Amino acid sequence: MIEYRPFHNSDPPAIFAVWKDSGLGRGAVQLASTDPLETMVFAQPYFDRDGLIVACDESRVIGFVHAGFGVVADESRLDRERGVICVVMVHPDYRRRGIGRELIRRAEEYLSSSGATSIQAGAAAPCDPFYFGLYGGSAMAGFLESDPDAAPFFQALGYQPTARHLVYQCDLNDHHVPVSVRLMEIRRKMELRAVAQPDPLTWWWSTRYGRLESLRFLLGPKAGGLAAAGVTVVALDHYLSKWQSQSIGLTDLAVPKAEQRQGFGQALILGVMRRLRDELFTQVECHAPDGNEAAKGLLESCGFKQVDAGSVFQRPSD
Repeated sequence: MIEYRPFHNSDPPAIFAVWKDSGLGRGAVQLASTDPLETMVFAQPYFDRDGLIVACDESRVIGFVHAGFGVVADESRLDRERGVICVVMVHPDYRRRGIGRELIRRAEEYLSSSGATSIQAGAAAPCDPFYFGLYGGSAMAGFLESDPDAAPFFQALGYQPTARHLVYQCDLNDHHVPVSVRLMEIRRKMELRAVAQPDPLTWWWSTRYGRLESLRFLLGPKAGGLAAAGVTVVALDHYLSKWQSQSIGLTDLAVPKAEQRQGFGQALILGVMRRLRDELFTQVECHAPDGNEAAKGLLESCGFKQVDAGSVFQRPSD
């Protein structure tokens, strides 16, 4: 008989084994030990053992689901009204027995009893409390299409897709830098500046980006003044064995409204990519919301190609 219970401190090796045997797609890291899970999941200050529910066949852990919460607008605390199912896995030997469905039911029960008035499946900002740097790549993007079982599973449970995120990558070994008069003029007047942390530094940022190596690049006038664009680079070291590439992610791209459509975003990304190639990185990943034609056009103009997509699903209101 399959039994269900909350997380125990002795569970990480068993959860690691389920992850390793589940045949996850390109967007999930190939774990070599429990250390990444300890850092990015179990060590989070808001980790709640009751939100990580495991399924056991006698003493063997054969599946698990992990639920959590989003964050309030100023990123100072959890928003317990917004629940999210971050991960659900069942060992291949135990699939199609209703175990995944029961795990989701129990996760929903945990979230509702903790105050959630909405529940989504698939972590994506601002509901991305766990597994950053371990699933999704440069950002959490819901459940990836490279894991083809996810969408049919959640839709069979009544969940409906509400958002889609496109995953782009660029091979720096085969990257051809575009040339234009506008880019040349921007390079003449502007420079890249690197800062260790964002301003302001929020609690939520520290729990996710703060656990990985990251750097924020700003594009600003050489003569001084406010930045015209900024982007954060985050090391994707855990993906080395999976992708066989020294990869880095670009996230939190921001161009003030007054500076948009002037080429600053493109100049910033190309400048950062040149810097990364000099530092011997070989691959860059960045995400864009599906439907944001400006973001898609910007990435494609910089040489990025779409390699995957992820979807967020919403549970219907009761």
